[in-house]
Amino acid sequence: MIEQLTVLLQNEKGRLSQLCRDMADADINMHDLFVADTSDFGIVRIFCDTPRRAAAMLEERGYRARVVDVLAVRVPNVAGGLATLLEAIEDEECNIEYGYCFSRGEQTAIDVLKVGDASIESKLSEAGFDIVEAQEVYELDE
Repeated sequence: MIEQLTVLLQNEKGRLSQLCRDMADADINMHDLFVADTSDFGIVRIFCDTPRRAAAMLEERGYRARVVDVLAVRVPNVAGGLATLLEAIEDEECNIEYGYCFSRGEQTAIDVLKVGDASIESKLSEAGFDIVEAQEVYELDE
């Protein structure tokens, strides 16, 4: 599992840019950022260096931030790459709360999933799936 920084933001003009500025001012590099929104607030999911330090800094500045463990799996960037992964998870009867994908080049995609059972990571690894390690995505907290 890798750590994802999750921040709740009110849907107000300038809130996302201020979040990014606060991260930059704290010298925390963001590698990936994903936003989902509802009518009242946005959920910002971030892969950044030192996610626990980032969450603490944001909490001190009045944000609602927490670190969440997510599963990240590298799959071929072809039609059906995600489907194969999801079918393997379904076979293990593991619930998926949410997910998103991004590409790290033409050959592979990284599928990020919030799963209900952390043991799925070792089961997928044993089945031959390429699990992404935290240090491949960001600098670890000390």
